[in-house]
Amino acid sequence: MKKLSIALALSLTLGFAVSTALAADGKALYAKCAGCHGADGAKTAQSKALKGMSAATVTTALEGYKAKKFGGAKKAVMEGQSAALSADDIKALAAYVSKF
Repeated sequence: MKKLSIALALSLTLGFAVSTALAADGKALYAKCAGCHGADGAKTAQSKALKGMSAATVTTALEGYKAKKFGGAKKAVMEGQSAALSADDIKALAAYVSKF
């Protein structure tokens, strides 16, 4: 029983570490976005506000921009910004932005 408790505690700790690392990556990746979207995703003068978007909505948009099949007036800018993002980068950014 004690071994099971230790294994469970280690699993939970590892899971927390992985999710924390994912959030940290999203925050670091978002540094490039903040100039247009604002530090908290609320800036709208130059871009669409991200504040309040779900992770699924952000993921759909970034994947669409990357595939050059999504977007409006700022489409070219976003296509360029999303071109180098990996699938993991998109997930991390979406998770981070969804917390605004």
